[in-house]
Amino acid sequence: MEKDEIHLRRLPAAAPWGPHAGSEFHGVDFLPEDLNEAPEETGMRVNKKYSCLPAEEKGIHIINIRAIEDIGYDQHESTLLNSLSKNPDADCKYGLYFRDGKRKVDYILVYHYKKSSAGRTLTRRVHHNDSSARSTKQDQPLPGKGVQLEMGESEPHVDYHEDDKRFRREEYEGNLVEAGLELERDEDTKIHGIGFVKIHAPWNVLCREAEFLKLKMPTKKMYQINQTHGLLKKINSVIQKITEPIQPKVAEHKPQTVKRLSYPFSREKQHLFDLSDRDSFFDSKTRSTIVYEILKRTTCTKAKYSMGKGEGRKKETTLLNKRRKCGKYGITSLLANGVYSAAYPLHDGDYEGENVEPNDRKLLCEEWASYGVFYKYQPIDLVRKYFGEKIGLYFAWLGVYTQMLIPASIVGIIVFLYGCATVDENIPSMEMCDQRNNITMCPLCDRTCSYWKMSSACATARASHLFDNPATVFFSVFMALWAATFMEHWKRKQMRLNYRWDLTGFEEEEDHPRAEYEAKVLEKSLRKEHKHKETDKEKLTWKDRFPAYLTNFVGIIFMVGLTFAIVFGVIIYRISTAAALAISSTPSGRSSVRVTVTATAVIINLVVIIILDEVYGCIARWLTQIEVPKTDKNFEERLIFKAFLLKFVNAYTPIFYVAFFKGRFVGRPGDYVYIFHSFRMEECAPGGCLMELCIQLSIIMLGKQLIQNNLFEIGIPKMKKFIRYMKLKRRRSLDHEEHMKKKQRYEVDYNLEPFAGLTPEYMEMIIQFGFVTLFVASFPLAPLFALLNNIIEIRLDAKKFVTELRRPVAVRAKDIGIWYNILRGIGKLAVIINAFVISFTSDFIPRLVYLYMYSENGTMHGFVNHTLSSFNVSDFQAGTAPNDPMDLGYEVQICRYKDYREPPWSENKYDISKDFWAVLAARLAFVIVFQNLVMFMSDFVDWIIPDIPKDISQQIHKEKVLMVEVFMREEQGKLQMLETWKDKDKKKGENCNNHSPRLSRSHSGSLSSCHSYPLDV
Repeated sequence: MEKDEIHLRRLPAAAPWGPHAGSEFHGVDFLPEDLNEAPEETGMRVNKKYSCLPAEEKGIHIINIRAIEDIGYDQHESTLLNSLSKNPDADCKYGLYFRDGKRKVDYILVYHYKKSSAGRTLTRRVHHNDSSARSTKQDQPLPGKGVQLEMGESEPHVDYHEDDKRFRREEYEGNLVEAGLELERDEDTKIHGIGFVKIHAPWNVLCREAEFLKLKMPTKKMYQINQTHGLLKKINSVIQKITEPIQPKVAEHKPQTVKRLSYPFSREKQHLFDLSDRDSFFDSKTRSTIVYEILKRTTCTKAKYSMGKGEGRKKETTLLNKRRKCGKYGITSLLANGVYSAAYPLHDGDYEGENVEPNDRKLLCEEWASYGVFYKYQPIDLVRKYFGEKIGLYFAWLGVYTQMLIPASIVGIIVFLYGCATVDENIPSMEMCDQRNNITMCPLCDRTCSYWKMSSACATARASHLFDNPATVFFSVFMALWAATFMEHWKRKQMRLNYRWDLTGFEEEEDHPRAEYEAKVLEKSLRKEHKHKETDKEKLTWKDRFPAYLTNFVGIIFMVGLTFAIVFGVIIYRISTAAALAISSTPSGRSSVRVTVTATAVIINLVVIIILDEVYGCIARWLTQIEVPKTDKNFEERLIFKAFLLKFVNAYTPIFYVAFFKGRFVGRPGDYVYIFHSFRMEECAPGGCLMELCIQLSIIMLGKQLIQNNLFEIGIPKMKKFIRYMKLKRRRSLDHEEHMKKKQRYEVDYNLEPFAGLTPEYMEMIIQFGFVTLFVASFPLAPLFALLNNIIEIRLDAKKFVTELRRPVAVRAKDIGIWYNILRGIGKLAVIINAFVISFTSDFIPRLVYLYMYSENGTMHGFVNHTLSSFNVSDFQAGTAPNDPMDLGYEVQICRYKDYREPPWSENKYDISKDFWAVLAARLAFVIVFQNLVMFMSDFVDWIIPDIPKDISQQIHKEKVLMVEVFMREEQGKLQMLETWKDKDKKKGENCNNHSPRLSRSHSGSLSSCHSYPLDV
């Protein structure tokens, strides 16, 4: 049979016409395949599967097209048919099913195409090489089509780039058909220039792939879940009654007393599984996962379209052969090359509007993605059912983290209230505020700054006590133990989810190589082939990646240096602004210098951090791309590491500066340290740098959360939605009738934002976790603000996933991956940083040293005077003394500054005193003791709490025992059946042997049939 020949199938006159029964004629379905290579049998198999036509040779003829340049239909005929029939979109539930209304759409491929100049509504173009004469049957006009184009007719200008994409699509879709998938194409959509390929996986394909993927499916066997007894049962029942109002109203969230035994799906053991309802046995999430696996591994090897000859054609043939040999160009490569513009599974239906059929998406929107249910638990099982395990684990982790912030917030509030209650009893701040002490402080800058009274810093000193009190030390220890408890609690919760979601035996297999990796391997093998070298089993080595590694190293060092440079620039801004404001003629301006400088500098830091966050995210992705990781998992882990490193440095560098470097390298009056020989290093306030650290931390944390949540996660999506709405409104005014039709499901989902992965969501929470734990000694209210943010964040992310994003492909995962290790690292680092904050940034250690070594009456009276050193104003360097020494109204001879140095009347004047070394030794001893004690306590908590809950380990063991019993019973049943067959065989054999020879000869057929009976069975 010729390839260009038209095959005729006969349909009974009384029968409806396949998928278009009772609806308008939509043109001829195109079944994509590589026509250059497809044999006649393949074509017949495709026709049989997708034409939905009975085999009887009666009635009218239906033409199945194999190679015709353009297929279209007359608009007037279509309008007439449409007016006489019901709406076909309702039959297929507006795109959720094929046109026959029976086969469910499991996946969508989207591509761009250019319409022909003839302006037909539906255009189909098929590549062919056979230029032989057409059959006379082809001269018959198609239903709904006028005159056919002849081969010799002139065609419009051909876009070879578009043709190449079309050829690739044809080959790829033909390969999908060979893999068993069923396809249906739709180009007659409301989105002009966009075509959709609907994919359906039939039952046999689902079974085959489920076995390949080792998907655990529920069997018929059910067993009782171990229930608590006695006092624990009563406590659990009371807790359930109390928490009933805050439980989501979904079936999946109700406590279960029985569970189905799960087992990896096997086609040979289908009798074990409950297949009473095949349509719902594989849910939509599983179906889309299976189709995506097929899309990833199905290859497309067609070389780029070219009209060249000679050497160019030879090179192209070599490339084609090499690609066929390499053969790993799946959907990811086709998306990257623009052959397809998008690929996604469909949402289950609409989530709002009148007469919306109940579906999981609508239920999630009502019980999860709504701000009105912020006080309720999340329906995690339903989230997993709809979005898959990986996204389900993210929201489960976010929920556990938010719950654990509740006790941390309560303790933080208590610590803060303790500081408020004891502020009037704090002797050091009372001494600083007492104007009778008449302590004159040295100038804060050269020449323009004058002497000032310590009592002017009274407000700062009192505010410092709110966060710098003995309770903050307890809170630091508590938060270190809290972090360890949180990690252990999450591990236990994760094991419960693994058991509930049948992931206990799940092991991640090596993923398919990425398209970029395969392209690099192909390029390398072609290079070696050109040099006549062996090219078997090529892979990228560290030598191939060395330039990328070097670029990564230099790039990360440069970005870290850029962050330090920006922080240094802000320091220069603070110093210069403080000097400029000190010249102010108004007393109020001079008194508010420190507050003004601190607030404006922190706001500048915040803006820079938010901008650099976006920049560093893009740079981290680019640096990871040039490394060419082999699999998507490797790519994600490397991207996370780089992005976290850059964003961590970006977010915490200004805070580290204030906590550990500000005021440490100032020098002393008469011998200050200068930057660029003109800017004097800034120093801390008399109450210490802890208050400034608190301001810096709170503004950056709150500002980052508010701006990123409200502007980036709410504002930008709403702005994009508004732009799309305006475009649709403009189109609607141009073509009112077309846009009055209800859109298909796949058209609506195409207009949603593509899913960009969970990395930005995790990153935001991990940085917040750092704010909560790393510097919690300076800001006890950090857990409270994190809790308030997360309550909104959960519903915000839920709303985004349900209503604003295309449905992501469900990915199986049993843990949160590299994020867990990052959390553990931050928890360990938090212990060290809080130890240094308490000992070096706060005045906790100097107070203890003074109280137990230098206090005369065992109280804190005299502490402020003990921490101040004296300076003779006659020792100022030339040109650094104040321009107005009489600013306070009297002549100053001795001024004070905060440091432990010898007085000017000592033999070793201005040298470091022994008090400094005593305080330093106490500080270092505290760091060592605190760090080791808290680390030990954290490890003890880690050790004492088992990773796997006892009841879960018992249930897992019970499942194994039950599964063994099931298989033993099955084996016993088989043996009994074989024994029965053997007994029957023996009896029949004896009966046959008892017959006479004549009878035996006459009934030889019966005898043979007796012996063949077991084989037949």
